[in-house]
Amino acid sequence: MLSKEDVINVLKNIYDPEIPVNIWDLGLIYDISINEKEIFILMTFTSPTCPMMEDLLQQVHDSVSVISGGRDVKIELVWDPPWDLSRMSEKARLDLDLTEQGW
Repeated sequence: MLSKEDVINVLKNIYDPEIPVNIWDLGLIYDISINEKEIFILMTFTSPTCPMMEDLLQQVHDSVSVISGGRDVKIELVWDPPWDLSRMSEKARLDLDLTEQGW
């Protein structure tokens, strides 16, 4: 049985090429839902002008498809709510030295 944690573990292997943090800890994934027919991922980027947007979307789709069990993988890209530093995990903020004092 595929779980949300399984999808999260896959997403933790996808890194923003400009920031040495995976997209889960970076806070780019807003929601994951799984049903019998599809895996739906709601995500954003740090900026609407991200030059790697298409590549990262493809990586998410391809990586999650590997574990999908035949389900369709659908990704919706949203800009509201906008991404900000508060969406990052504590680990990511520590890795980038963005503790509360630093931001």
